[in-house]
Amino acid sequence: MSASRRHFLALLAGALASPALAEESASRPTASAFSFKRLAGGDIALSAYAGKPVLVVNVASLCGYTPQYTGLQDLWTRYRGRGLMVVGVPSNDFFQEPGGAAEIEATVHQYKVDFPLTEKTFVKGAGAHPFYRWAALEKPLDPVRWNFHKYLVGCDGHIAAAFATSVEPLDARVIAAIEKELGKEV
Repeated sequence: MSASRRHFLALLAGALASPALAEESASRPTASAFSFKRLAGGDIALSAYAGKPVLVVNVASLCGYTPQYTGLQDLWTRYRGRGLMVVGVPSNDFFQEPGGAAEIEATVHQYKVDFPLTEKTFVKGAGAHPFYRWAALEKPLDPVRWNFHKYLVGCDGHIAAAFATSVEPLDARVIAAIEKELGKEV
């Protein structure tokens, strides 16, 4: 088959597939479908942040990565005025958040955190919070493997980026992804 014929067939296949892909994308749920219970009571409805980027991070008080709270707070302080929401999701899935709300609050107080935190919840497995089950479908190659895994929900409500535990909150890749989404705000 000649190169021009292959090119034509590829273009034709793309044109035929595009409406189906667009329809599938439009019918997939977005992060706005999910909410969390706040650590201090009440709800964190992600629908309240539709059209804005949201960084959702599973956190733990007794983890070697717990100092990342400082970087997460820095991101929140730097970008919240431009629309970024940061949500911390305490989880004991890795046996490093054994305490209750009082212990979690003591840890976040130590790091001077004032971004919203959820109740302690599961982030992996069959019992995972619905947001985390959805995120695993959105980014199947980037599941939560440890504490401080970061999902950036884009302005379109889908996962725009995922960052492994070892990627610090102030890493250039995280900053670039946030800046990109802030540039898309509706």
